[in-house]
Amino acid sequence: MTSPAVEPTADLLVIGYGNTLRSDDAVGPKTVEAVAALHLPGVQTLICGLLTPEIADPIARARRVVFVDAAVDAPRQVLLRPLQPADSSQIMAHAADPRTLLALARDVFGRAPTAWWLTIPVENLAIGETLSALAQQGLQTALAQIQRLALERS
Repeated sequence: MTSPAVEPTADLLVIGYGNTLRSDDAVGPKTVEAVAALHLPGVQTLICGLLTPEIADPIARARRVVFVDAAVDAPRQVLLRPLQPADSSQIMAHAADPRTLLALARDVFGRAPTAWWLTIPVENLAIGETLSALAQQGLQTALAQIQRLALERS
């Protein structure tokens, strides 16, 4: 049985995830740190190592959500793709995919917001805390895209 839908408390939730000790894999969290530093009205941020079930609650409370992640096997450009909830909200491993979390928000909290997956190309996943030039450039591009989304009120 599903509970009644929650009311949104944020216009835009930006979630950055990745391992901050694996060089470019930290580009999601570092992008979201940069977003938080801008103090954009109506924008909330969340940084995590993995997408876990607990994140479904803040997702359900947002009108729109952007998941920011590193992409190793992707084109060498930042991609912003619309997301739909998965058919099932069942999580089969210790971490979830953004579509599964959207489905979990829908199934448990009664709403799944409009969502996008913002992936940033990376090349270095070695132990370290410095971004490569490719990841740094992608971070700047991603930041501009998030700022544009923040200005578009739903």
